[in-house]
Amino acid sequence: MNIATPKFGVGASALRKEDRKLITGEGSFTDDVRIEGELRGFVLRSPYAAAKFEIGDLDAARAAEGVHLVLTAGDVAHLGPVVNQATVKQPDGTIHPQKHIPLLCDGEVRHVGDAVAFIVAETLAQAQEASELIEIDWDIEDAQVDLAGALEDSQTLVWPDLGTNQAYLYRTGDIDKTEQAFAEADHVTTIEFTNNRLVSNYMETRACLAEWDDESKKFTLTLGSQGVHGIRKTIAKDIFRMDLEDFRVITRDVGGGFGTKVFNYREYPLSLEAARQLNRPVKWVSDRTEHFLADAHGRDNKVSASLALNDEGRILGLKIDVMANMGAYLSQFGPFIPVFGASMATGVYDIQNLDFRLRGVYTHTTPVDAYRGAGRPEAAFLIERLIDSAAREIDVPVAELRRRNFIRPEQFPYHTPGGRTYDVGEFDGHMTRALEKANVAGFSARAREAQSRGKLRGLGTAVYIEACAFAGSEPARLTLDADGGITLYIGTQTNGQGHATAYSQFIADQIGIDFDRITVRQGDTAELAKGGGTGGSRSIPLGGVSVSAASKVLAEKMKKLAADELEASAADIELVDGSARIVGTDRVISYADMARAAKTEEDRTGLADVVQDEATYPNGTHVCEVEIDPETGHVDIVRYTIVDDFGMTVNPVLLLGQIHGGVVQGVAQCLSEGVVYSDDGQLLTASFMDYAVPRAGDMPFFDFETRNVPSTTNAMGIKGAGEAGTIGACPAAMNALVDALDRARGVRHIEMPATPQRIWEALNS
Repeated sequence: MNIATPKFGVGASALRKEDRKLITGEGSFTDDVRIEGELRGFVLRSPYAAAKFEIGDLDAARAAEGVHLVLTAGDVAHLGPVVNQATVKQPDGTIHPQKHIPLLCDGEVRHVGDAVAFIVAETLAQAQEASELIEIDWDIEDAQVDLAGALEDSQTLVWPDLGTNQAYLYRTGDIDKTEQAFAEADHVTTIEFTNNRLVSNYMETRACLAEWDDESKKFTLTLGSQGVHGIRKTIAKDIFRMDLEDFRVITRDVGGGFGTKVFNYREYPLSLEAARQLNRPVKWVSDRTEHFLADAHGRDNKVSASLALNDEGRILGLKIDVMANMGAYLSQFGPFIPVFGASMATGVYDIQNLDFRLRGVYTHTTPVDAYRGAGRPEAAFLIERLIDSAAREIDVPVAELRRRNFIRPEQFPYHTPGGRTYDVGEFDGHMTRALEKANVAGFSARAREAQSRGKLRGLGTAVYIEACAFAGSEPARLTLDADGGITLYIGTQTNGQGHATAYSQFIADQIGIDFDRITVRQGDTAELAKGGGTGGSRSIPLGGVSVSAASKVLAEKMKKLAADELEASAADIELVDGSARIVGTDRVISYADMARAAKTEEDRTGLADVVQDEATYPNGTHVCEVEIDPETGHVDIVRYTIVDDFGMTVNPVLLLGQIHGGVVQGVAQCLSEGVVYSDDGQLLTASFMDYAVPRAGDMPFFDFETRNVPSTTNAMGIKGAGEAGTIGACPAAMNALVDALDRARGVRHIEMPATPQRIWEALNS
């Protein structure tokens, strides 16, 4: 290709170029942006989970010091709600009724933290003080919080007009064939469990800064998000009913997203409307308690599942019944998340017969939506717990039971009963390697040694597969700048993953240039016509492929520019160290001179929009080893081994960071994190005093490697990796915990989070 091999191209362990700015305090997050004359917004929220209300006199609040505006439901009646965008087709062919999130509640609230009024003042303190002057007459009603009993006839209804708390019904698979398979089974394993509700808890809470230009009649919204184009579309089309061109949405640095910052929230349009009415900038910043109360929660399913096997340990069929908590309203993608999980229900196993029933359920709780993994962690936990339980019941080593039922390499492409098509996979290969690296053969000796110290040792394995980097594309535009640098414009949005580094590696592969001469521009609708944002592990598999293709286009144009200036053939030009030269000579031209020689902007621009027709399917094996103190129920994770298949590794350092973070979040769900509501709907875990996120000292060193099989659906063989750690970790940790409890006391089930108290009770009940 006549391009010199870069030091930090694709595959190299390049250190993150973003980190110097971020760790020296030079980042620019939403709350760092200051505009002269900006006001502060505050949301008055419901203290009750279910209540009718009337707002009385607002004069005192509106007249309070520093207050500029008080909005209630009637003041925003001309605006649309925060619309659910993911409907589900039910078995009878109908689409379920939709209950969208109102900007401000009109006479009735449905969860603690529901929005009642929006106050704008010179300072946040003034807005908060004014909110206390608003007179509200509350008529408190019974709340339906319990998911398990929400569909019983006697239960309180979140939406009485529906006549039920069932939000929707979804089914997939073949009921008759599955019934026949169970009738022929020699053994049936059944499990029931709760996949507990979680709060995402990114470091940077949500915030926005809204501006209105009274002359142009256009809005500017700055906020932390996972993609500006999706936010702009929902606000413009669904809420304000205006043209996209009337809105500019900007995202700067973002302190974590985990899926929860993909969505539009009511505070964004409320701030925009306030800015329009006042013709002043309005900023709203969530505090941590608001985050717990108002940001979409994750998971929260009640599951009953059965696995049918013959006397040889072959799986004949799988039955699953899921109740998925939607909360009080249907969040942006909420109904689709458990449907997505249903499509992955059979995991890495050759299961021909599936009967999956899914019921979405309303409760008087915060709405539920995508959280890291979004349905795939729930699916992996379900099937891997079933496999582990079945192996114990039929007394077959769990690795052997998995091997008997893995989809074999020669079966690909493999069509699952959930509707997925896996392209490639070598599941036995990475499981065997992971068990070897984890020294499973030496576990018995380690367990005996732990017992001599009064500790209980357990070993658990999970083999997962997920779907991500879905069909679609992410266009990329590169420019050769006047100073000889390269600027990339792309519509993904980094939340800490290291996009600037990874994308620079794709560019460096094609255009010889130092990392510090590459600028990555994301997060501004004024600079990009479209963009898919970041979510579903799509940025590198889709965005990176387009960046690579755009780099090739620009490289060819640059070689032509250089050839014209050096009076040579473009085929004889190589790009290296910020200049183009004729191969084998000392005749060179700098990139800056080439940029000046370009006659049009097109001559120094590379565009690409590589379309992918199918998802990628990362997979892997996690092996977790735990030690329990039976006196206290405390759990230590003492060993953790991972062998993953990501198709191709772009940057081992960035990949390791993604896996570490994902594993910690998965283990945290198993052992410590969990939302708790009281019977009357009060959130009892509304702060870090009550909601236990893990600390660095709670985790061991991770032993990680890849055993990659290139994807056939991705142009570069890449499979997504951002959510994989979370998907494999939770079942691996739970299987390890149950192994220890089973060895010690014959305990084969414990609910998540498996806190020390729950473990102690299980050991002593």
